[in-house]
Amino acid sequence: MAKYVAEGAHVTLVTCTLGEEGEIVVPDLAHLAAAQSDGLGQQRIDELADAMKALGVTDFRFLGGPGRWRDSGMMGEPTNDRPDSFWRADMDDATSELVAIVREVRPQVIITYDENGAYGHPDHIRAHDVAMAAFRKSADPAFAPDTGEPWQPSKLYYTVVPKSLIQAAIDHLKERGKELFDGAESADDIPFAMPDEQVTTEIDGSEFFAAKRAALHAHRSQIPQDDPFFALFDIESDNGLSFGHEHYFLAEGPRGPGSGTYNWETDLFAAIG
Repeated sequence: MAKYVAEGAHVTLVTCTLGEEGEIVVPDLAHLAAAQSDGLGQQRIDELADAMKALGVTDFRFLGGPGRWRDSGMMGEPTNDRPDSFWRADMDDATSELVAIVREVRPQVIITYDENGAYGHPDHIRAHDVAMAAFRKSADPAFAPDTGEPWQPSKLYYTVVPKSLIQAAIDHLKERGKELFDGAESADDIPFAMPDEQVTTEIDGSEFFAAKRAALHAHRSQIPQDDPFFALFDIESDNGLSFGHEHYFLAEGPRGPGSGTYNWETDLFAAIG
């Protein structure tokens, strides 16, 4: 996001819930939990604003407005059954809200989660479903006709992490007596690790690595500042690690020219006329 903002692209982030059911990892914010004051949503609004400031993104929104749909919690939790949860959202309602944004902003590229929502979170899965539906319906004048002129984005990507990068991270932390992903020994044990040959796109955002790290640190209710995860961000390119690069799978649209061993695209806007 920081890279494309700096290059003059209009970047819009759409967030689907306030994360009210999320785990709170810092003791001083424990009182915000859903079972106590239920104030985590506002905390995460503030964290998101700080993260977007670090990245230079000025257009960030909540689908249907803040709190329209509530965080569903992890898969299988009773909170999945709340009628106001995003997991229970009416697909046409949620899709029409995103179609309205697509028709207003008129993006060439949409990025979302894969079919499993990366690690199976129900709201990530629903975000995938809604993004796919909006990509396909935003050009249909018969769908939600009151939301603006039809518009068809050119490409849709999933965010992914190559197996090689995950394995390098596991090995790096293991050498330092730390664990990642509950002590996984191999990237083969990580369900969201994508084989490198299936990845389609690698974006070099290393120039904006410091901004990415600052944005992650802004989400302090979600990741403790001493988490082993952040140790990976102190060594930009050691043992093959390169967290200034991000990876994608092209799910819809034309694939642009690539390079390297796997012929990965190097620009999300490649092949767009």
